[in-house]
Amino acid sequence: MDKIPSTDNHIHVDPINGEGPLEVALKFQRSGGTSMIIPNKPTWTVSPECDFTEAMELVIGYVDEINSETNVKAFAVVGAHPAELSRRVEAGMKLGQAEELMIGALETAQNMVLEGRAVGIGEIGRPHYPVSQEEMEAHNRLMVYAMELAREADCPVQLHTESASEEQYKEFAEMASKAGLKKEKVIKHFSGPFILPEENYGLTPSLIASGDVIRQALRKGKNFLMETDYLDDVTRPGAVLGPKTVPRRTRKLINSGLITEEDAYQIHVERPEKLYNIEMDF
Repeated sequence: MDKIPSTDNHIHVDPINGEGPLEVALKFQRSGGTSMIIPNKPTWTVSPECDFTEAMELVIGYVDEINSETNVKAFAVVGAHPAELSRRVEAGMKLGQAEELMIGALETAQNMVLEGRAVGIGEIGRPHYPVSQEEMEAHNRLMVYAMELAREADCPVQLHTESASEEQYKEFAEMASKAGLKKEKVIKHFSGPFILPEENYGLTPSLIASGDVIRQALRKGKNFLMETDYLDDVTRPGAVLGPKTVPRRTRKLINSGLITEEDAYQIHVERPEKLYNIEMDF
């Protein structure tokens, strides 16, 4: 291959709190990046008055801007972050009312996928911080409902959850079975190196692209996606990993002989095309 493909499966852009879609995409492109999967940021990062639909429409607009103004191929993932529920409950809203708002947001996300403006539902899931048992049950119900919506739309979900081990992967796989969603369509965002089927129960791990995590994963296989979870927030520069990380890590892995160019094509083109029902035109 003359050019090495590189897809960041979970990267944010934010012109309000960060550098914005074009600057992030150009940094990614100059480092060799070819495709970005971009989830919308939570409503509160936009403005106190921002609603779910506005937050989703914004990321769809950012994706259109990247596709028009750069050589990066960008795709939107839309949904309602689990902290959206927590924040409303903390502000005094009744749990049932907050859950109904989340249900409406997930249905809006599904409609955007069905309209062809987004390619997945996410990030959805449950908190990585302590909440009441009642609230956790609501999050779990919402996860299953999001998976049911994804099944109807034939799209994946991107999960944001607590740090997941084999136990959590098994639980999420059971949720997918209950919802009738293909397990591979459940993408565990910010995953550790759970590559083997007996570890991930058929779900798709999206590995945080740190050297240690990727090297541990490659000892077991190559069935994964790569991401940075870049936040694009000027108050947290480089968080979580910078936008140049995935293309640079990919090239370094090839140069060190840990993966081949064919492996890179499978990770960065074939697998995301199949999961998201997209064409990257690579």
